[in-house]
Amino acid sequence: MAEVEVSRDGAVQTITLNRPDKLNAFTVGVHEALQGALEEARDPGVRAVVITGAGRGFSAGQDLSAFGESGDIASMLRATYHVNVLAIRALEKPVIAAVNGVCAGAGLSLACACDVRLASDAAFFVPGFVGIGLIPDSGGTYFIQRLLGTPRAFEWMTSNRRLTAAEAHAWGLVSEVIEADSFAARMAERAAELAAAPTRAIALTKRLYDEAGTSTLEEQLEREAEAQAAAAQTEDFREGVAAFGEKRAARFSGR
Repeated sequence: MAEVEVSRDGAVQTITLNRPDKLNAFTVGVHEALQGALEEARDPGVRAVVITGAGRGFSAGQDLSAFGESGDIASMLRATYHVNVLAIRALEKPVIAAVNGVCAGAGLSLACACDVRLASDAAFFVPGFVGIGLIPDSGGTYFIQRLLGTPRAFEWMTSNRRLTAAEAHAWGLVSEVIEADSFAARMAERAAELAAAPTRAIALTKRLYDEAGTSTLEEQLEREAEAQAAAAQTEDFREGVAAFGEKRAARFSGR
């Protein structure tokens, strides 16, 4: 049984972490398989990516039985989590974290590295790190601070408080909470919506928001101008203008 499964439905690629007996905890092998799946997702025919988990969990984080086996934890993080978090951010298309159950530790960090988070009403979120005397890693201090703001992020990550899906939605950690029985269908529907959108414009928007936190206003205005010039050269822009003029739904191709 593959530890990471990859499936494709039209322009949507779904990546499923597949160690359900371990709540999809990460090992070096899982990271290697995830790296391969994210490489596949660079295919221009893929216009939206879903990352989810098999069974009762999205991911419980690091498999502690395999943590620090080499004795060099920093090197392990650089070779595994860092590679995959950066790969998610580098994808020129939207990435959805479909959180179906427990989401803890580095699993939480990975979900927060994605562009959109949907949660089943059976999902819950646990920082995890401080509970075993560690600090948030795998981008946890970066993404969660951006999502929640420094005071709330610090309080949550140092309290180890378990958040329900409803609480996560109220905080802005997830954009939508769906009944468990309807979760797979809604996940597919949302992914299809994003896959049918103007892919290049979404990619440019993703990049602009990644850069905004460290830019001056003048720098960001210039980046917007350059990105808008690029977007205006796409087939999707021409289709969008034509559809607007003809009062019909646009049919974006991703080009």
